[in-house]
Amino acid sequence: MRMLITGGLVARADGVFNTDILIEGDRILELGERLHEAQQPEGTEIVDVSGCVVMPGGVDAHTHVNLTVGDAHVSDGFEAGTLAAAWGGTTTIVEHPGFGPQGCDLPHQPTAYLEQADGRCHTDYALHGVFQHVDDAVLARIPEVVAQGFPTLKAYTTYDGRLDDEGLLQVLAALRDAGGLLAVHCENHAITRFLGDKLRREAPRDPMSHPRSRPARCEAEAVDRILKLAKTAEAPVYIVHLSTAEGLACVREAQKAGQPVIAETCPQYLLLDESAYAERDGLKYIMAPPLRTEADRAALWEGLADGSISVAATDHCSFSLAQKRERGKESVLDCPGGVPGVETRIPLLFSEGVLHGRLTLPRFVDVVSTSPARLMGLASKGRLEPGADADIVVIDPTDERLIKTRNLHQKADCTPYEGMVVRGWPRHVWLRGEPIIFGRQLSGYAGQGRFVPRTL
Repeated sequence: MRMLITGGLVARADGVFNTDILIEGDRILELGERLHEAQQPEGTEIVDVSGCVVMPGGVDAHTHVNLTVGDAHVSDGFEAGTLAAAWGGTTTIVEHPGFGPQGCDLPHQPTAYLEQADGRCHTDYALHGVFQHVDDAVLARIPEVVAQGFPTLKAYTTYDGRLDDEGLLQVLAALRDAGGLLAVHCENHAITRFLGDKLRREAPRDPMSHPRSRPARCEAEAVDRILKLAKTAEAPVYIVHLSTAEGLACVREAQKAGQPVIAETCPQYLLLDESAYAERDGLKYIMAPPLRTEADRAALWEGLADGSISVAATDHCSFSLAQKRERGKESVLDCPGGVPGVETRIPLLFSEGVLHGRLTLPRFVDVVSTSPARLMGLASKGRLEPGADADIVVIDPTDERLIKTRNLHQKADCTPYEGMVVRGWPRHVWLRGEPIIFGRQLSGYAGQGRFVPRTL
């Protein structure tokens, strides 16, 4: 199969180019300004995308499309979650497994998720590992898990599976030696428990109790502590879903000192604020960390623009509003946390970032595709270059839509972006040269996506 994409504005992390893209099989063969003028072999498909932006397929480094917490499962699963991702221009997800059975070994969760994803995904997919306890057996298996293609593993500083400082130091050092990277959910558990217990008594049904139980200092303290632990271990560290200006200040200070720190944020923290919890259906915004202030939003946009924050992921976690209402009827602090976002990430950040002047077009491509691919060890992803996978998205910058849950392809019954007007949606999406979306119509199928093992 040979295909020539012509007429579009090609956007890469290193610039914007008026060039054509020639694809052969599943790879990009060549880029050139005048390829459309050359005689192409018989059977070459010519796709004219004049007026559109051509970019590498999106890479979402932080999803929970298949998460189970206790007896609560997210709405999507791998099939629906990756279908929604594809409609939004994401061609590769990196899934974070939830906690497994108590005492399970380190390979258990990525191995289980690998089996569950097989044959179900519309996009390519990779997997993180997860720590839920630390002992000699866990530490001994870190090199094995990294070698199996799961070089990034997550730890929590809150919840029942949290690691203490000693455990965090141990896994930071072990991953450093194995060529891996620790990703950390940063919230101070003692603060959330102390404030949560108080608010459970005083205002159990008020959605505002959720952000009040997890204030900005809760994140900032944990970020600061993790950075000091990583410095002690002489290890790199990845901070997931950064939500506060205070946390960002800690990251910047460490980066300025030369510490290898990677920060990620998400559209919900860039576009929404804590006033949403006062809405009639404020429960739908329950997530951890919670939505913050307008000042935090502004700081995160600045961090994304100046490079302090390297990745815009989603933390897609599609617990439904119905689930949150049922489980939060006695206390909102019992609601499952998380919001959907894989389908809206790229359109939202193109519209609110690029078209509103907060991000340059190359920087947008970098944070939604190129940097997450590079940092996650997806060597053939996130690049419009010869030899790279032909994962390509064509964005129509004139395609304006009102976001409505009923028009999205997720299974969740809500979106935090309901009613937002967004301009710039995918017209075509190719995965390794094969169409998933073509002309705003579904062309792909469940099982089109493959597992991508990774090496950092």
